[in-house]
Amino acid sequence: MLERIRTLADRLIGLSAAIGSTALLFIVVVVLIDVVGRAFGNPLYGGQDITTMATVILVFAPMALCDRLGGHISVDLFERYFPDAMNRLIDISVAAMGAVIFAALAWATWDSAKLSVMLNLSTNLLYLPKAWFQWASIGFLCLAALGLALRALELSITGRDIRKETQS
Repeated sequence: MLERIRTLADRLIGLSAAIGSTALLFIVVVVLIDVVGRAFGNPLYGGQDITTMATVILVFAPMALCDRLGGHISVDLFERYFPDAMNRLIDISVAAMGAVIFAALAWATWDSAKLSVMLNLSTNLLYLPKAWFQWASIGFLCLAALGLALRALELSITGRDIRKETQS
């Protein structure tokens, strides 16, 4: 059962990373068009709006992949001095706390999105609704929280650390 959940999570994480990669490529193209346009005295109208909103996707979409690959910052000065059981307990606690933090960020962003809808907030030039991008970031934050929770569960039940398998 846990294997099926891990497979589904990995597919969602892969999709999320692909969306983040697409946002990065989109930003590069928009900036390129804007810079070339500025050289000819005709910058891309709304380029800053597009870049800003695409950056929201770029930042939050690959967050779950970063955890999956063990890319978040970690300090392991004392790890070699601790027994394996204590290191495992620390890993479980950190993953669980990370899940709570990402869930809290998603909750706070949800409140912010409700305000954006109520006040009809949008970008300056293109009037892109800010709530759409906040909802997207909520989805990505929830995926990161679920990925961390799954890692904590896998470490608790099976002792399997998915990050160490990825680094091999």
